[in-house]
Amino acid sequence: MTRNEFIKKVDEKVKLIRIEKGYTQNKMAEILGISKKTLIQVEKERCSLGWAVAIAVCVIFKDSEILELTFGGDIEDIIRSLAFENDDTKYTPTLGGKIWWKDIQAKNCYTIQQNVISNHYRILDSNNRRVSYSFELEYIKKIFNELSD
Repeated sequence: MTRNEFIKKVDEKVKLIRIEKGYTQNKMAEILGISKKTLIQVEKERCSLGWAVAIAVCVIFKDSEILELTFGGDIEDIIRSLAFENDDTKYTPTLGGKIWWKDIQAKNCYTIQQNVISNHYRILDSNNRRVSYSFELEYIKKIFNELSD
């Protein structure tokens, strides 16, 4: 996934999120810090929210079922992976990937998983804590091999 693909997905869902939360266009525009005219244009797919406002949507409405179904659970990994190439936030607890993840490889108490919706990868330790994440499988395999050897 690229930043542009991410932004496009948020653009496509902003109206559904607004409806899900029960906001008028005026209120949603106010929350996001954009004009009502811009919001209307985004909802009609005539313009885009852009990177910063797309992130704001995801942070402000992180409990949205629409976003969860669109991105496959917690969106923080995706945003960080797009913002910082191969950034590692060490040992963040997870639920172990029961719903949105498939196991790719396991060795010596570490597991590589791939998100079934966004397709990004992560490494979990034996306590289901996230060790690393990235969209680049080769990078994840390199880290995995260093950890599991």
